[in-house]
Amino acid sequence: MRRVMLGTALALALAAPAAAADKQTLADIRAELAQLSAQLQDLRTELVASGAKGMQAAGGSSALERMDTMEAELTRLTAMTEQLKDRVDKVVKDGTNRVGDLEFRVCELEEGCDPSAVGQAQPLGGAAPAAAAPVASNGSSSTSGGTMAMNEQADFDRAKGVLDQGDFRAAADLFKTFTETYPGGPLTGDAGYLRGEALMKAGDVPGAARAWLDGFSAEPEGKRAADDLLELGKALGSLGQQTEACATLAEVPARFPSSEAAGKVAAAQASLSCQ
Repeated sequence: MRRVMLGTALALALAAPAAAADKQTLADIRAELAQLSAQLQDLRTELVASGAKGMQAAGGSSALERMDTMEAELTRLTAMTEQLKDRVDKVVKDGTNRVGDLEFRVCELEEGCDPSAVGQAQPLGGAAPAAAAPVASNGSSSTSGGTMAMNEQADFDRAKGVLDQGDFRAAADLFKTFTETYPGGPLTGDAGYLRGEALMKAGDVPGAARAWLDGFSAEPEGKRAADDLLELGKALGSLGQQTEACATLAEVPARFPSSEAAGKVAAAQASLSCQ
């Protein structure tokens, strides 16, 4: 019984820092807190049922007081996770709505795009349902775990070479094919970003804005997310969407304060006279 109480106390002491250090989700933490609470209730019942002898073995009359303290701490931590969940849900909802609004506005600027056909944006950071790994054209599977599929590097290098040669439209097409062939691959974020760059150099500003928006929406925390957001803001400015451009640029340092892209925001904002 003493070991159980010590284990419970240790778990309570470590609950908060573990939430920050470990890659647990809020659901995992809430489930663990609920489990600890249930174990504590079981321990209380066992202790009371054991009578005076069991109470003495647990440390005397102060045992129940210590359990009350632990239970109060569990309640406090549970409340904190609920508050954090509400905050995360609000941020995700706000971010998803902003991306959806940008999707609609970019569609309005694209030739042949039907704004009424623009669907609801996928929630930012939401986990996609488990599915079989996509099969590349070469027959190998591509995963999102960072493992590079066969020919993935070669296909990327070929598209990059076409971009470097100045054939921007062809490069954009190759990068689009790449992102469709290797979804979630380690080079997919780079390919999406470079597709936007190729389209911009080809003079297709709406297309470039769409590419960067798609890149950010697909990986809002990816290695190219800050760059996608920066270039999207600049592209919107070029399209005369100053309000949306300034709002998008402001998101870069807010979301990615230590990124290289964040250091370029001030100049971009100045060029658009953002307030």
